[in-house]
Amino acid sequence: MSKQYFVCVYGGASDNIADVHKDAVKELCGNLAKQGFSLVYGAGATGCMGAAAEGFRENNGYIMGVTPRFMGDFEDIFDCDNTIKVDTMAERKTLMEKHADIYLIAPGGIGTMDEFFQILTLKYLEQMETPIVILNLDGFYDSLLAFLDNLIAQKAAGEKIRTFYHVITNIEDESLKSILATIKP
Repeated sequence: MSKQYFVCVYGGASDNIADVHKDAVKELCGNLAKQGFSLVYGAGATGCMGAAAEGFRENNGYIMGVTPRFMGDFEDIFDCDNTIKVDTMAERKTLMEKHADIYLIAPGGIGTMDEFFQILTLKYLEQMETPIVILNLDGFYDSLLAFLDNLIAQKAAGEKIRTFYHVITNIEDESLKSILATIKP
């Protein structure tokens, strides 16, 4: 059996996230499925998480969802090809990290920020090399990027953190295509 290359999508489950963001995530994930990538994500059926899964499903992509057993009390769970139930959010992140070949940070809320800062910290501590791509669609993450710039300006973080992630503003960005080409031969 050949290796599966997993895109790990971190994004919000809120259906209140603008349709323009959900539509872009769905289209991007559909394109990734067509390229033979698989999805690992938090198993949500709504918001950007649901859009990612729908993009993969509609294009015959493999979907692995990882969810704490209690999460069904907070959000609908997508009918994934493989749904793995764990006990804690920490276990969820660890399992997704184990499979990820690239991280896409889609529009999301505090859970997405928790996931993003964990992997950013792991890169800083040289515990992983996996590419991180922030989908700054329609300026969604402008304030996050300004916050990171402020951390650097205040000397709370070094300039080096800017090298730990890539920022794209649209799903056709050439830098994303270049990053993906380095992951899957």
